[in-house]
Amino acid sequence: MARAAAASAVPGQVPERAAEERPVGSPPEAVVLRFVVPNELAGLRLDRFVQHRMPRLTRTRAQKIVQSCAFRLDGARRRPSDIVQSGETIYLVRERFEEPETPLTFDVLHQDEAVLLVDKPAGLPMHPTATYHKHTLSYLLRTQYEAAGLFVPRIAHRLDRETSGIVVCARHLEAERRLKKAFERHEIDKSYLAIVAGQLPELSGDIDFPMAPVREGLHVLMEIRPDGLKAFTHYEVLARTSTHQLVALFPKSGRQHQLRVHLAALGCPIVGDKLYGPDREAPFLEYIETGMTPDLQLRLGHHRQALHAHTLTFTHPDTSERFRAVAKLPGDLVELWQGLCSDGLSRLDRPSQLVDVAI
Repeated sequence: MARAAAASAVPGQVPERAAEERPVGSPPEAVVLRFVVPNELAGLRLDRFVQHRMPRLTRTRAQKIVQSCAFRLDGARRRPSDIVQSGETIYLVRERFEEPETPLTFDVLHQDEAVLLVDKPAGLPMHPTATYHKHTLSYLLRTQYEAAGLFVPRIAHRLDRETSGIVVCARHLEAERRLKKAFERHEIDKSYLAIVAGQLPELSGDIDFPMAPVREGLHVLMEIRPDGLKAFTHYEVLARTSTHQLVALFPKSGRQHQLRVHLAALGCPIVGDKLYGPDREAPFLEYIETGMTPDLQLRLGHHRQALHAHTLTFTHPDTSERFRAVAKLPGDLVELWQGLCSDGLSRLDRPSQLVDVAI
């Protein structure tokens, strides 16, 4: 696998031809974030739009960001109550800040004229947020490909910052359209590996719990609700100890936090999950205040959620042939599992849909 070094913009961001536009009066050293308003978000207040694009923000924090950072291209300030219009560009101008450290390299699993498949390391955000700008996969891609005079690959889907594994990017606009449509139609087969606490009810099974945003509490959370959207996950237990299991997951829908919520609903949260473990969001709020302390990591069981995007199978946008890519379980999760197996590993002698797991 090739290793890419420090390597665009948020989906829906301005086209490359406008990438250097800056509101009048912006300091040269300031960071400018640009978001194009999609049709489905037109009509929102500006603070609500910013909160939607940076979902870990509270409403109060989003309002403060708009008040201090939101400008029109002519330099005029924006108000939190402004109503956003479809197709308009929202500019947030932030004074340069020290970003948290993240991995700044990634492995290239495959590259051709239409697609780029990368193995995203845990800890690397996909897109700019209120906290991250240059330390994002999209920025690293833009830096690398623009420097070579090439089309900047467009990321076709999302992984959480802490989730490692396969990300597929399009290398031309028609490939981007076809890949995103395939994701929308659930025509792309994905599998994940997770290390969970506890014992699932069967060695394989289906989880069919509808999901919706929580009515109370931290707004980024999802919950199981009868009136939620359909969410379906197939799982297979690959190996187990007396206290933990290594599980393969095959989501058939793509709801936010689906795998984490489904496993937690069965009493088997993913090790290291700061939102859906037994203490719910309390570890996440503690992490925001203190960072990862030894005590917090001990309680969580790992420094990040033990979830890895393992395989991706899709119809190649140029050749129309089925294409399958694999990202091996990363070293931190191999080490975590081996440590959990110190009291003896019980592997399951049974067939699985996965043949690529090696630990």
